[in-house]
Amino acid sequence: MTDILIEHATLITMDPERQVIEDGAVAIQGDRIEAVGPTTEVAAGRAPKEVIDATRMACLPGLIDCHAHAGHGLVKSLGLGDGDAWGEACRVIYSHASTEGFWAAEAALAGIERLKAGVTCGVSLLGGGDDIHRSDHPAYGAAHCRTIEALGTRAVLAVGPGRPPYPHQFTRLEDGTAERDVSFGEELAVCETLVRDWNGAAKGRLRVAIVTPVFHGDAALDGGELGELKGMAEAVLDLRARHDLLLTQDGHREGSLDFCARELGYLGPWALMSHSVDLTEADMEACRASGARIVHNPSAIRSITGRCPVPELLDMGVTVVLGSDAAAPDRGYDMFRHMAQCMHYHRRHFRDPDVLPAGKVLEMVTIDAAEALGVARELGSLEAGKKADVILVDLFKPHLVPINMPVIRIAHYANAADVDSVIVDGRILMRGRKVLSLDEISVLEEAEAASAAMLERSGLAHLTAEPAGLWGRSGLAKTR
Repeated sequence: MTDILIEHATLITMDPERQVIEDGAVAIQGDRIEAVGPTTEVAAGRAPKEVIDATRMACLPGLIDCHAHAGHGLVKSLGLGDGDAWGEACRVIYSHASTEGFWAAEAALAGIERLKAGVTCGVSLLGGGDDIHRSDHPAYGAAHCRTIEALGTRAVLAVGPGRPPYPHQFTRLEDGTAERDVSFGEELAVCETLVRDWNGAAKGRLRVAIVTPVFHGDAALDGGELGELKGMAEAVLDLRARHDLLLTQDGHREGSLDFCARELGYLGPWALMSHSVDLTEADMEACRASGARIVHNPSAIRSITGRCPVPELLDMGVTVVLGSDAAAPDRGYDMFRHMAQCMHYHRRHFRDPDVLPAGKVLEMVTIDAAEALGVARELGSLEAGKKADVILVDLFKPHLVPINMPVIRIAHYANAADVDSVIVDGRILMRGRKVLSLDEISVLEEAEAASAAMLERSGLAHLTAEPAGLWGRSGLAKTR
C-alpha cells in the first residue's frame, strides 16, 4: 500500500530526461519512491495512508551540500574581518574548549538549518580549516552522529589526522583541563573507531569519510618532509580502501592537486576536493585523469581570494558540485543562495550571462552531488525505486509568482524560507515549515547555552564585539 502520495505538484525530477511535469505526483511506499508521473496516472487506483496536496508547489529531490564544517554553527561571525583571529579561535575552540555537548548542540542547530533549507544530505568536516579536526577521541564524532540520527536526515561526517609535526595537543574537558599529546596513529585509530561504529548506521543515512590536510609541492613549508607525508598518505589510503570510504580535502590551490596525484595518491573517483582555486593546467588534468570530484564553494572566503574554474572543469568532463562551506564566518546553509551565487560569480568572470545555466547548477546540488558521493543509484532524482528524499518548495510567493519556468524560479529566485516540507527515507521531517523530528525551540535554546559556555571556557567572548570599521567606509583603504 502507498504510504504517502504527493499530488498536484510541479515536478522537477532531475531524471535522465530532466523531465519537468506540471500537475505531477510522487507515490512513496516505505523508504522508496514507488511511482512518479502525472497526477491522473499516479493517483489512479491508489489508496494512500496520507495525501499531500502540493498545488502551487515545486517537488524536487532533496538538496545535497557537499562541503561544510561541523562546529561552525556555534562560532558564526567570531572575529569577522580578521582572518587570523578567526582561524585561531577555531583552533582553540575545536581542540581545547569544546565538549561532547558542544558538538551535539551544534549538530542539531546546523542540522535543523539544513533541513529547513531543503538539504537532506550534507558533508561535514569535524572541525575547521583543512587540519583543525576533533580527532583525538571518537566521542565527539559520535555526539554529532547521534544527533543527526535523531533528526532523520543524511550526513557524511569527515574526520582525519592533522598536519605534521606530531604530536598534536588537545584538551578533553570531560577528563580535566590538562592538554594531552595525540600521535598520528592515535588520530587514525579514532577515525577507524568512528568508521566501525557509524559508517552505514541509521539504515545507511550516516556515513564516515576521511579528511587529510592539503599539501603543496614544497613539503617543508607544510611542516613535514616528503617521506613523512608519503607515509601518512599510505596509512590514510589503506584505511580508505579497507572501508571503501570517501576522502576529502579542504583548500586546494595552485598546483596542490597535481602534487597530491603525483606524490601522495590522494586523487581518485572517491575523492572530493574542496575549494580548488587558481588551479594550474596540471591540476585540472589530474582531476580529469583520476576521476576526482571538485566541490565549489562560491560563497566562501576562498572564492574571494581565488577562483575555482568551474565552467572549464565541467567542459573537461570533471564532476563539479556545490558546498555551503558551513554557517561561518559569514554565510549559511541556504543552497538556493549558493546556486545563485555560483551563476553570478562565473558569469561576471566571463562577462557572459549564458555561463552556468540554471539547470546545470540545480544538477550540481542534486544528481551530480549524488554521483560525487557515490550514491546516484539511490539519491539525487525523483525516480521509481530510489530513496524517498523529497522536498516541496512553495511557489506561491511574491518573489516566485507568476508560477512558470519552474527551474528558473528555483535556481534564481527561491530561498531556504520557501521550503515547505521535507521527506527523508519516506519519513516526513518537516511539514508546513514545522520541524517534526526534533523540538526546534529546545535546539535553539541548547545552542545558545552551548555557545555561551564555550565562549566562557575559551576566553574568546571579546570576538563577539562589533568589528572595527563596520560603518561609514568602503573598506578599500586596507588593501591599498
